[in-house]
Amino acid sequence: MDLKNKVVVVTGGGNGIGKALCERFAAEGARHVAVVDLELDAAQAVAATLDGSAHQVDVRDESQIAAMVATVEREQGRIDLFCSNAGIIKTDAPQWWATSASNDVWAAMWDIHVMSHVWAARACLPAMIERGEGYFLNTASAAGLLNQVGDAAYSTTKHAAVGFAEALAITHGDDGIKVSCLCPQAVATRMIGAVEDGGTAGVDGVLSPVDVAEAVVRGLESEQFLILPHAEVQAYRERKTADYDRWIGGMRKLRRQFGNPKL
Repeated sequence: MDLKNKVVVVTGGGNGIGKALCERFAAEGARHVAVVDLELDAAQAVAATLDGSAHQVDVRDESQIAAMVATVEREQGRIDLFCSNAGIIKTDAPQWWATSASNDVWAAMWDIHVMSHVWAARACLPAMIERGEGYFLNTASAAGLLNQVGDAAYSTTKHAAVGFAEALAITHGDDGIKVSCLCPQAVATRMIGAVEDGGTAGVDGVLSPVDVAEAVVRGLESEQFLILPHAEVQAYRERKTADYDRWIGGMRKLRRQFGNPKL
């Protein structure tokens, strides 16, 4: 995908990876960047530097996503690339069982990490299919391919995010729809809190959001499905599929080595 003259929407665009994506897409010549965030002030601050538009949206609400998509399509004529990027993290603290997170946390993770992608696709697909082209970039995580020690809800919903991205690509590829799934490990955003080394997710280093945006642009250029800013993740995936039991044992060892994360 050539980003020049494209209309792009980025959720979670006010901070972190989303902010870096908005800035990089503008630098690549996007005609319009719609910055979407729950925090309107953050969205407005980013949009002001890009001559883009700011939209306050709670991605847990399908009606808000649909209304924003309709607004952008009305004002800009189309959406070429929708980046479903918003995310949260909570951990299994304080008990550190796989069942520790509350039902409210599980529900929020499900809506933000999975259903928001479904709702974005539901809103954008009609126009994209009608014109025979469109692109979705869905942010998941390396936790969706591997696992995140100490956050069962995060890992489980990120696995589901990868599964939906696969389904979207399989089902609508013949309609002209392209899909990429972004799966980084630790990135220097406020999501990792005060853990500068990223905990277990940072064993291969903590990338900057700018680094991730660079990987995304390269991935979109080649229209590859899986975008892995941390190259090591591919080797871990291969080990996991080659010997699942050995991989589980290795993850237990990692948990013992690092203890419970304090994100």
